[in-house]
Amino acid sequence: MTLHPDKLPLLHALADNELDAANAVALEAHLRSCGDCRAELERIRAVRDLLAAPRLRDHAPGSLHARVDAMLAAEGAAAPAPPRPPRAGLAAHVLNGRWASGALAGALAASLALLVAMPQIAQTDTEEQLVQSHVRSLLVDHVVDVQTSDRHVVKPWFNGKIDFAPPVPELAASGFPLVGGRLDYIDDRAVAVIVYRRRLHTINLFVRPAPTLSLPLGVAMRREGYSLLRWTAGGLEYWAVSDLDPKEMALFRRDYAAQAVP
Repeated sequence: MTLHPDKLPLLHALADNELDAANAVALEAHLRSCGDCRAELERIRAVRDLLAAPRLRDHAPGSLHARVDAMLAAEGAAAPAPPRPPRAGLAAHVLNGRWASGALAGALAASLALLVAMPQIAQTDTEEQLVQSHVRSLLVDHVVDVQTSDRHVVKPWFNGKIDFAPPVPELAASGFPLVGGRLDYIDDRAVAVIVYRRRLHTINLFVRPAPTLSLPLGVAMRREGYSLLRWTAGGLEYWAVSDLDPKEMALFRRDYAAQAVP
């Protein structure tokens, strides 16, 4: 018996109490018969408890703060004044050694704070949300809210439900028949999901307005056994998620982009 990769996003969601009731019931039924997934859930919970421990982060003792302050004060007192005529106002303070030492210390503190904050800013769970939504739609058999291969039905179905109009091309001739559409919730906002198939594989295409600071570059990645493909066009951001091979995902993106009409 081995861990089921498709259950991993759901295990994390269950550990964080973020799983909806239907998926929680289905996952708990699976856990009763799968020891490896139960063990993985316990491991996830143990890591969460460890990270939440109050003693995980060590704080610098007060004596260290005092020594650093004393060193900065001594450096400022020992710094000679520059060999220039006195200047009035702010210029005189800028050329003063004590002010320079203080400014250097302040800049150093600001730089350290930025270094600490940057990893938190860079981290995003958007990809994890997308994979979880893709898996959840298959588990509970809720792939579409409106099921039809007619783009003239799917496209107007989104009217009034979201504040943008996603392109809904029909790609059956390219081997990607349209299945329908639904609404989902990613990064605290409603998004459109246009669903296509490739043989027995489902492609969830998430569409939303492109974030103001987003890069126009395409991104292709594998996450937890699933292919994710991102691109932007016409002020919209697209995320395609499927268990298809990345090469076939690239074909899907090419054909969708060629046929997409706002």
